[in-house]
Amino acid sequence: MFGLVDCNNFYVSCERVFMPRLEGKPVVVLSNNDGCIISRSAEAKALGLKMGDPYFQVKDFLKQHNVQVFSSNYTLYGDMSRRVMTYLGASVPGVEIYSIDEAFLDLGGLEQHLTPYLGHLTDLAQRLRAGVKSHTGIPVCVGVAPSKTLAKLANRLAKKDASLGGVLYLDSAERRAWALKQVAVGDVWGVGRQYAQKLTAAGVDSAADLARVSEAWARKHLGGVVGARLVRELQGYPCAGLSPSEDGTLRRQSISHSRTFGRPLREWPSVLGAVSAFVARAAEKVRKQGDLAHVLTVSLSKSRFGPDAGGHSRSAVLTLPMATSDTRELTARARLLLGRLWEPGGQYVNAGVVLSGLEPPGAQQLGLFAEAPPLVTGAADVRSAKMMAALDGLNSRFGRGTVQLAASMAPKAGEPAPWKGQAAWRTPAYTTRLEDLLVVY
Repeated sequence: MFGLVDCNNFYVSCERVFMPRLEGKPVVVLSNNDGCIISRSAEAKALGLKMGDPYFQVKDFLKQHNVQVFSSNYTLYGDMSRRVMTYLGASVPGVEIYSIDEAFLDLGGLEQHLTPYLGHLTDLAQRLRAGVKSHTGIPVCVGVAPSKTLAKLANRLAKKDASLGGVLYLDSAERRAWALKQVAVGDVWGVGRQYAQKLTAAGVDSAADLARVSEAWARKHLGGVVGARLVRELQGYPCAGLSPSEDGTLRRQSISHSRTFGRPLREWPSVLGAVSAFVARAAEKVRKQGDLAHVLTVSLSKSRFGPDAGGHSRSAVLTLPMATSDTRELTARARLLLGRLWEPGGQYVNAGVVLSGLEPPGAQQLGLFAEAPPLVTGAADVRSAKMMAALDGLNSRFGRGTVQLAASMAPKAGEPAPWKGQAAWRTPAYTTRLEDLLVVY
């Protein structure tokens, strides 16, 4: 048996934890650079605001209806997510962190061990819901079902129907049949827009219709074995267990960092500073995972408007002689790649860095003329590892960016970096910075 816990309007809920006055009021959170709406409270949804609405198009409407607007605060959201997942991990046998605001739970075998006093899985789900709210302030809904796809579907219905009390347990064939009829086929987890159109054209309109198709039909029309598994999951047969999570238990094959600049950039020092800052962040993630990168990719995008109307994105790739996670070496290589992409006079709006070909230390492939054998670490590697460990330690203790390469700093001392995104309404990092700690008088 599986559970799916999903935080309600997560980014908005995080803001409300520290500003209870926002309860019952329309609230939206904007994307990077305050571009578009990415989270809405129930009250904002009731006003007709849509996910992805550009802020500049709806700002007058927001002001007219007294909608509270916030810039995205990913430092806060990430820490609040960690708190939610930590509580869930301590409450059930297994957790798969599916996204920043969702987690699958392994509830297999629990019901037979629950005493009459503790009740069945519906009661357990209600206790989890209340526990998350009590420990973090974040409201959640819980779907429980025999398969992950059905648990996802149950959670969707628990969110939409207030009479369910935030929990739906599909514990019988009758309840599963009812739930399947309530969900359009395009809203089934794993069915994309194109497949939804294809299924609707074939007369498959609901999840119940999809659950009735044959395995052979699913293989033919839904991408082979993947489609067959989807149908089986809707029928109540689990085809997948919990997977390694993105919380550090899953080793990533590549790590990237990209951002849209706060304003278009034309000057080489500014663009180089942005790329250097992105390299530093990506390298920090690689070191945290305990790996070294063998391939470096740098991308650069021009504006589609103004003098570069119809602008384009270009990228350059370099296979390093030896895998490394040293920010200094990666920054030097990234500077060379940026030089290949740079066009004087261009108006650039976005840059990105990807580190791939990840290898564990001691097992990396050495260069052709390397003196040390593959399993022996040279003195230079030891010095590099110690320096990067010291760098990460200082930035962890005193705040990211406390120690950084000169290339990553703003071209003019004392001024904000020109590539920094716009965040006019960002709230403090209440839970991760001592300076932002709330003070009660």
